[in-house]
Amino acid sequence: MIAWALLSRNHPVDAHLIPVRRCNLSCTYCSEFDDFSKPVPTEEVLRRVDMLADLGTSIITISGGEPLLHPDLDLIIRRIRRRGLLAGMITNGYLLVPERIERLNRAGLDHLQISIDNVMPDEVSKKSLKVLDKKLQMLSQYAEFHVNINSVLGSPVRNPEDALTVARRALELGLTSTVGILHDASGQLQPLSGEQQRIFEQIMSYGKGSYARLNRFQHDIAEGREHEWRCRAGSRYLYICENGLVHYCSQQRGYPGIPLEKYTRAHVKYEYHTRKTCAPRCTVSCVQQVAMLDNWRSPQKLEAFVPLASLTVPPSNAATPDPVEAQGID
Repeated sequence: MIAWALLSRNHPVDAHLIPVRRCNLSCTYCSEFDDFSKPVPTEEVLRRVDMLADLGTSIITISGGEPLLHPDLDLIIRRIRRRGLLAGMITNGYLLVPERIERLNRAGLDHLQISIDNVMPDEVSKKSLKVLDKKLQMLSQYAEFHVNINSVLGSPVRNPEDALTVARRALELGLTSTVGILHDASGQLQPLSGEQQRIFEQIMSYGKGSYARLNRFQHDIAEGREHEWRCRAGSRYLYICENGLVHYCSQQRGYPGIPLEKYTRAHVKYEYHTRKTCAPRCTVSCVQQVAMLDNWRSPQKLEAFVPLASLTVPPSNAATPDPVEAQGID
């Protein structure tokens, strides 16, 4: 996957796919859920998987809401694997039991991530180690896929030391551990305090070398510095909401807001070269990590967002419009 990404710039590496917006929790800092939405019909989710595969996507990460609430999640994972893509999932973990983990094994899930916000549940978040420790033990015992536990630092977290406790527990169970920094509603950074920065550096030192390299950008975020990088959202990274629209990321929904069935390689190529004004203070780690494949090359030449919704799918006998060529970009 990495070799292909380095050889070819014109396909998405990772797409986050939302099969259900509803969540069984209501963490106060989260802007990515509701408590009423029905799951996206299975046939429609499978159709979106196929469209992403046809774009050349390497990884589909299923997110939400809470993806385990979708009744046909195993079928979706199987379709992802059958199309030759890696399958990941981000979950709060509440619905995991041994039988459910075994089903995920059989479906072919490659990796799973759970973020744990505190040791004891509070009014901000119920994603606590007290509640989820038994789930982590189950994952350690039964999961055949890679499991990463993401501890969290940031202003809503009451006790920063909780992040250390979570990270240590993950490592005790043979799972990997990373640390995330909570962002505001637009995905922008909120600098950590001196104590939080100390804890952040300690948790980073626990991580495996590969994770430490992937998350190096977080040092700038932790200290409140703008980070210099080339955001490839809308190109190498896609966020597909429950309505089937392509967005830059979970925190920039609405841009470009094009239906997936109308999203072409011309759009992928165009967004690859477009500089995102929100990038310097962005904390969305999945987008940052994917961008590392290309930060060393291809300076972004388009300075501003240009609406692409007008780029319609041409007739089958017509040439696909190429906004990049129109801008004189190779």
